[in-house]
Amino acid sequence: MRKILTLSMFLLAAPAYASEAAAEKTNLMSPNTGLMFWTLVIFVALWIILSRYAFKPITAAVEAREAALRDAIETAKRDRDEAALLLLQHRAKIEEARGEAQRFIAEARAAGEKVKSHMLEETKAQQQEMLDRARREIEAERDRAIAQLRREAVELAISGAEKVIERNLDSEANRKIVETFLASIPASKPDRASR
Repeated sequence: MRKILTLSMFLLAAPAYASEAAAEKTNLMSPNTGLMFWTLVIFVALWIILSRYAFKPITAAVEAREAALRDAIETAKRDRDEAALLLLQHRAKIEEARGEAQRFIAEARAAGEKVKSHMLEETKAQQQEMLDRARREIEAERDRAIAQLRREAVELAISGAEKVIERNLDSEANRKIVETFLASIPASKPDRASR
């Protein structure tokens, strides 16, 4: 490469030496054939040297650069297309995830409503059961109170009858007579009085 540069410098300097000798006699408007000849010879020689040694590597470098740029552009286009495809896929997955989340929320709401209604039904059933149990207990207490009152009424009736008759009858027989009498009395009368 040094040889090429040295030779090209020498060839470029030759017209300058030739023009110094002719500079004294030349006019700018008049053609100088010697100068034109040497300029043409130097141009052709320089063209041949550059085409053999410089133009091919420069053209190859430019073509390699163009090919690299084309490849880079193609790669960029391909990457952009892949990125666009990935973006579409991600958006589709996000939409799918949103739909699934909405479905989960709807299912959770439905399950919550179902549990709520089930709990309300259970609470109402328990409440009804408690009311029924309270009614049964109240009726049982009322029946016990009525029975207790009957026993006391029998005792009072027997005591009163003993004093009226003034003789002591068999208390067991008297009790049976009074209980039979009280049992013959309809049970609805004490219910009306208790209400």
